[in-house]
Amino acid sequence: MSAETQQFVAGVDEAGRGCLAGPVYAAAVILDPARVIPGLNDSKKLSAAAREKLFDQIQQNALAWSIARAEREEIDNINILQASLLAMKRAVETLAPKLNCKVTTIIDGDALEPSIMAASILAKVARDREMDRLDIEFPGYGFAKHKGYGTAQHMTALRQLGLTPIHRMSFAPCAKLRVA
Repeated sequence: MSAETQQFVAGVDEAGRGCLAGPVYAAAVILDPARVIPGLNDSKKLSAAAREKLFDQIQQNALAWSIARAEREEIDNINILQASLLAMKRAVETLAPKLNCKVTTIIDGDALEPSIMAASILAKVARDREMDRLDIEFPGYGFAKHKGYGTAQHMTALRQLGLTPIHRMSFAPCAKLRVA
């Protein structure tokens, strides 16, 4: 088969959609069928250590991969669904091979399709690393621990310390604090 007719399958997934703070990340991955990556799974079913290990293996063994994001301002301006789709579009558009193809949505694809599993891992690890960095920039909120999700610890920190520029003002818990 020539390069012009070769068929690629790109898995795409996002991370951080339900968080109260930080960007939403997406990744796109085209796996190499000749270089199987053992241990791929839905990123939510893997330990942080396993995700970190697989992150490097995916980048080293995939035919192509890309990570993109949509910022907090974009989330607040266009809503989280549209921002997630924007991040996914950016990830696909920055893959090395340019894709002109149909899109198939697979419900629970991150538990079923290896390329989506790989994308799930890349997006999750990249976002977690960003939240670890933001934990240093905004101490006291616990971003390194809860990654921006609305945990009891995060809600307590919000009430005590107030909102930061990375909080999603369009999300109800943040909007309520902004008005109070």
